[in-house]
Amino acid sequence: MLSIDRSAGPLAGLRVLELAGLGPAPHAAMVLADLGADVVRVERPSGRALQLGPVGATDIVRRGRRSVFADLKEPEGRALVLALSARADVFVEGLRPGVAERLGVGPDDCGRRNPGLVYARVTGWGQDGPLAQQPGHDLNYIGLTGVLHAMGREDGSPPPPLNLVGDFGGGSMLLAVGVLAALWERSRSGAGQVVDAAMIDGTALLSQMTLALRGMGEWSDERSSNLLDGAAPFYDTYACGDGKYVAVAALEPHFFAALLDGLGIDAAGLPAQGDRGGWPALRSAFAKRFASRTRDEWATHFAGTDACVTPVLTFAEAGTHPHVVARRTLVEVDGILQAAPAPRFSRTPSRQPATPDTPGGDTESVLRDWGVGTTADTADTAEVTEVTEGA
Repeated sequence: MLSIDRSAGPLAGLRVLELAGLGPAPHAAMVLADLGADVVRVERPSGRALQLGPVGATDIVRRGRRSVFADLKEPEGRALVLALSARADVFVEGLRPGVAERLGVGPDDCGRRNPGLVYARVTGWGQDGPLAQQPGHDLNYIGLTGVLHAMGREDGSPPPPLNLVGDFGGGSMLLAVGVLAALWERSRSGAGQVVDAAMIDGTALLSQMTLALRGMGEWSDERSSNLLDGAAPFYDTYACGDGKYVAVAALEPHFFAALLDGLGIDAAGLPAQGDRGGWPALRSAFAKRFASRTRDEWATHFAGTDACVTPVLTFAEAGTHPHVVARRTLVEVDGILQAAPAPRFSRTPSRQPATPDTPGGDTESVLRDWGVGTTADTADTAEVTEVTEGA
């Protein structure tokens, strides 16, 4: 059984019930658990767990919470979830719109037992609209917002930016913000509500600065023609002599001057930084210089300068970088590299990550700690007791 310090973190004492899923919902639940919430994950019965890979110690997105098994297609499983939701502050689910309602654990089903419940749901297209019932993934959602089209080189197709933009930036993190906002409102009204976090909405929100630039006439829909999309030679990546890369982000004039100085290039013989017509000449000069040394040689050369030049690292290399190590941004737990909880708090620090426990093995402790099945506190107590005795 997983041993978790439930007194650590700013969300200590908050109870969250999570329906197992993929992508943004479990990631948001992990973030809430990292910040101290008591998160209980409802897993499908053994052998039918929703997963992309092996479930267990290596599935580190499951870290920080206990779990129970419940088959929502069976009365006993539904009764267990409803009983737990009656004691929860937050309910997190990432099912297609209408599925939770058909299973009998939708917002109305849970809200009748717990009017103060914050019911947080995350989907790709949102709870309504013409595409609400359409299947999709991160790439589909960001493609419809204009964000995917803005990425990549002009002579190629837009590259999949992992699934960081839609699933996690536009989905998970927006859901977490929505949960915290709804909890703040509940502290004044006493009432819960539904949080509808859609990845398409969140992705659009992430692109607000780009949309602002576009509105000011400073951003073109043509790829590789803008300041931040690789068109500017002083905001791009360059291949080094060993085939590895450095990232260059010398946007401001004084940073640009430091870049030229570090590269040993005389500004007098080059076009001005803001002269777009001269950018090809700048790029050629930069590319030639960076190709003359290895990535790590350039990293050492520019260390401590204002040129905004850093090495492009692999995940393995990132875990050993002195700054990452000093801040413990990435940590290794039982041999698995993972991100540390963030952000950081001066007075109520978050708990340290721990290896996830076996799925579904915490039913007894969860029911005991949440006070479910021990008193006649819900209409479903009998059915919950059956589940407990059969666990």
